[in-house]
Amino acid sequence: MTAISATKARENIYKLIQEVNVNAAPVTITNNKGKNAVLIGEDDWKAIEETLYLASIPGLSESIIEGGNTDVSDCVDESEVEW
Repeated sequence: MTAISATKARENIYKLIQEVNVNAAPVTITNNKGKNAVLIGEDDWKAIEETLYLASIPGLSESIIEGGNTDVSDCVDESEVEW
């Protein structure tokens, strides 16, 4: 992960925002007066939020794993599913 000082981040904030969104690569903003921070793109943050939400649903992870391990021949045909 790239790291830059808070001073450099402040000087180049618009470019930095563009870079994290285009590259989907977080940037650590270092601070000598306390804890650092991480800047990530909005799409990446939304993906993290969605993952955290889905992980909070009891049994969902296990159900997904079980479904992934199910042989296709044991699955219901799509035409039989009522949407």
